[in-house]
Amino acid sequence: MAFTGKATYSAGTTLPEVAEDVSDLIGIISPYETPLLDALGDPMREATSTHHEWLEDELLPNKDAINDSTYTDPSADTDFVVDNGSRFRIGDQIQVEGSEELMLVTGINSNTLTVVRGYAGTTPENLADNKVINILGNAALEGADKPSARFTNRTRCGNYTQIFTAAVEVSGTDMAASQLGLADELDYQKQERLRELIRDLENTVLNGGKPTSTPEGSGTVRRSMKGIVQHLSMNVFHTGDTGFPTGTDLDEAKVNYVLRQIWENSNGNVDLVIVGGFQKRKINSFCSESRSYGATDTTFTDMISIYESDFGICRIVTTRWMPQDAALFLDSSRVSVLPLAGRSFHFKPLASGGDYECGELIGEYTLELKNEAAHGLIRDLSTS
Repeated sequence: MAFTGKATYSAGTTLPEVAEDVSDLIGIISPYETPLLDALGDPMREATSTHHEWLEDELLPNKDAINDSTYTDPSADTDFVVDNGSRFRIGDQIQVEGSEELMLVTGINSNTLTVVRGYAGTTPENLADNKVINILGNAALEGADKPSARFTNRTRCGNYTQIFTAAVEVSGTDMAASQLGLADELDYQKQERLRELIRDLENTVLNGGKPTSTPEGSGTVRRSMKGIVQHLSMNVFHTGDTGFPTGTDLDEAKVNYVLRQIWENSNGNVDLVIVGGFQKRKINSFCSESRSYGATDTTFTDMISIYESDFGICRIVTTRWMPQDAALFLDSSRVSVLPLAGRSFHFKPLASGGDYECGELIGEYTLELKNEAAHGLIRDLSTS
């Protein structure tokens, strides 16, 4: 046929004679990424019961606080009340936080300490209610009998497993017919539902809660896992709290305050900071004003992926499922998402009652979060 210079669409060809041009790829716009699960990685073991448990322990505390506001002479009183007298022993050197004075404990009566003021030549200073006392260490007498044994009790903690399910059903006709963009409709539906379940798993790991009654579940009560946010209570800070840096915007002062509190309260090593999109932009702005660019630079970079401070090197993880008013600080070595043995996500074919193939995607998982004092959370941050 002679060349006419006309495009195909203008050559008079009727629609039935033109082959359809449909891409073999199916585009998915819905978000399904799971950055937190990816950062935590696969667990080293499985849960073996619907109530997964672990043991936690801690050393004997070496801090307490004054619980006495009835001083007659705060700089000379040799007797005062503390919150927990059982934490002290005769012979302990103690020091009030922020004070240069040393004291030596010479007597203990319930929660009342008798001390030598101005020990080791230091100058007595005023005592005040609620001041923190550091126990420096005990000085034993030479040749003395052994002290009374002291110990801590291990704590048994646990979390329940939660079942995640999704049904898949494809008609015999759809199974037999050729499909655009895929080879097998049943496999495609499995992949779609699996993406949804993994997305929901991350969301639940972050924000889920367990029933207040019958948490083990029953025929009428759905068993659910307790998420990270619900687990935390010790290092939880709200904007406006006494002592917390002022303002509602996330800034370096707030991040460093939380990292320092975790460092002081535990031997945890925070290595993940989990935030949503808005708070990630706030973290990026930490060094915006100090960035410089050359005259020939054509790329503007405004992103922080790792935050390094005196209290640890933290990877910044952005997830859509984190509450937008919050920033979460995790020691990833103490966090695991575990499947119940033999119950990681899998497809279970079910008997068909007609001209269709059907089955169910099932997975049962729980969260193991050890030593909640090793983690932290900021809430009530501004989101606009």
